[in-house]
Amino acid sequence: MNKVASPIRVTGLNHWFGKNEARKQAIFDVNLTIPRGSLTILMGPSGSGKTTVLTLMGCLRDVQGGSVRLLDHELNGARTAEQVALRRRLGFIFQAHNLHGSLTARQNVLIGLEVHGGGASAAYVEAANHMLGLVGLGERLDYLPGSLSGGQKQRVAVARALVGNPEIVFADEPTAALDKESGRTVVEMLKALGRERGTTTVMVTHDNRILDLADRIVTLEDGRIVDDRTP
Repeated sequence: MNKVASPIRVTGLNHWFGKNEARKQAIFDVNLTIPRGSLTILMGPSGSGKTTVLTLMGCLRDVQGGSVRLLDHELNGARTAEQVALRRRLGFIFQAHNLHGSLTARQNVLIGLEVHGGGASAAYVEAANHMLGLVGLGERLDYLPGSLSGGQKQRVAVARALVGNPEIVFADEPTAALDKESGRTVVEMLKALGRERGTTTVMVTHDNRILDLADRIVTLEDGRIVDDRTP
């Protein structure tokens, strides 16, 4: 598979919510080109549009106006099957960990491999165990979410997102439930994946403790980019 130098290219992106008289524009002429292997942070006050931009780039909302090219595929007008195929090449980490309460930590991580088939194979179980060990949960492989702290649940969600070796990781407030040390560990892991595997990360955060790890910080206000800088 060819590696795309800029796996995300956003041009003239606009987005609206609501219909008819209630229709309101939320995103205004956003332009971004994100290089492979980089860690880009989207910042801004609540309601600034950063999560909307993240979900549009991540193939989780339909692109209404402008262009989003994701891994060399145009999302504006993309068919459902094409979007589903693209999502299989991505990893998602959300503030709400969305774990299955009846499954163990290991089983929750294995869900991240189901799209590749053979989720119960020995190699996949080994990969799940390894990833949970990397996020500090090697002793809690068989714990149910109800027996884990909020921070531990979030680390399971991180392991689930990364276990399939995605080309791009989209993360929305991934460190919100973590203490400073755990939060930095997660972001440092994403940085390492960028260096070693070329994994590209786009992260929404309010966490000032990890900004120094970013390659680029993009700030939005009222649906517009107001600052784009390198720390």
